[in-house]
Amino acid sequence: MSLKKLAPWLIVLFLFGAFLEYPWLVTFSVAVATVLLLAQIWKQNALKGVRYTRHWHYRRGFPGETTPVKIITENNKFLPLSWLRAADRWPDAVGPTEPEEQPKRLFNRGQVLNLYSFKWFEKITRTFEIRFRKRGVYPVGPVLLESGDMFGFYESTQTVENREYLTVFPEILPFESLKLPTEDPFGYQASRKRLFEDPNLPIGVRPYQPEDDFRRVHWGATARTGALQVKIYQPVTSKVMMICLNVLTSKRPWLGTNQDLLEHLISLAATIAYQGVEERYAVGLISNGCLTHADHPFQIAPGRSPDQLGMLLEALASVTPYSTAPFEDYLLNSLSKTVYGATLVIVTGFVTPMLSETLLRLKRYRANTTLISLEETPPPNLPGIRVVHLPFQTVPAHE
Repeated sequence: MSLKKLAPWLIVLFLFGAFLEYPWLVTFSVAVATVLLLAQIWKQNALKGVRYTRHWHYRRGFPGETTPVKIITENNKFLPLSWLRAADRWPDAVGPTEPEEQPKRLFNRGQVLNLYSFKWFEKITRTFEIRFRKRGVYPVGPVLLESGDMFGFYESTQTVENREYLTVFPEILPFESLKLPTEDPFGYQASRKRLFEDPNLPIGVRPYQPEDDFRRVHWGATARTGALQVKIYQPVTSKVMMICLNVLTSKRPWLGTNQDLLEHLISLAATIAYQGVEERYAVGLISNGCLTHADHPFQIAPGRSPDQLGMLLEALASVTPYSTAPFEDYLLNSLSKTVYGATLVIVTGFVTPMLSETLLRLKRYRANTTLISLEETPPPNLPGIRVVHLPFQTVPAHE
């Protein structure tokens, strides 16, 4: 019961004891009022100055990897805390490795529970290992803090919205399992020496020739010289790859998603992306699947930056089976923005007649195209397109 409700009764007891000269009654009423007042003040200030933070060694990793995590909790005030309970939401897919060996923490029902007892201005650090178990992007937090007075009369709670995200990349498969030619896995050998001009790297000007595109005209130089001048661009070797991932696992999407097949498709795409970066391709990615917390498909332009592989793997970690457009339509619309001469790698669980027709149409502009199909039946023969058949079989649960 609160001090506000007990106050009238305590005043009556105090006056009654004073009037009848009962010292024990006066002492009792004053003591109870003092304890309740202290408990009320304790409750109001218990969670002030309490700070809960997580310090990660890595926030991203592959399935099976582990990383240490430090949880630092501080009581930044003069008021000590007899007890503090911190319940941190924590997904099982990135949970601790050995919860049974951590007696001061309870890992259960998607939470990390910590119990503390603080002195004034005390900081407590606890460290444990977490294991990345399943592909995805997982939120950690918020944390619910609970504390109260030392007498156990009152409790106060506070939710700290320190939400953070952990990323589990897709599994990288052995490249040999893709059954691609080791000497030229992506069909680029014949055109590896071809040179293209990069419009972002102008190096000079020259007189206009009839076969020149009018968009190359350098108007400033033309005005100075009085004759048409065109820009000269830096010649570069084109070595670009675009991975095209179809997240649908059935020709009838309303039948649901084969999760095992989807994970294997994503792992194949991740393996190709990794190998492409290793072979110094500018690797890009498109997919008809939506990312977590998004409602539209995504596209990552080819690039050679040091962060490109991490960007590709993070997108594949976040991709979902939810699709808003047929794969064939999305393929045609997206590839119009891809540089001419890029190598295409199509990763799909099945091949429809419409997809075959789409690839044959694209072949006019995309000389190097590889189709990887995971359907049980072999895909049709597509002239001019390298077809790789990797039939996928779901492992029975009892195995």
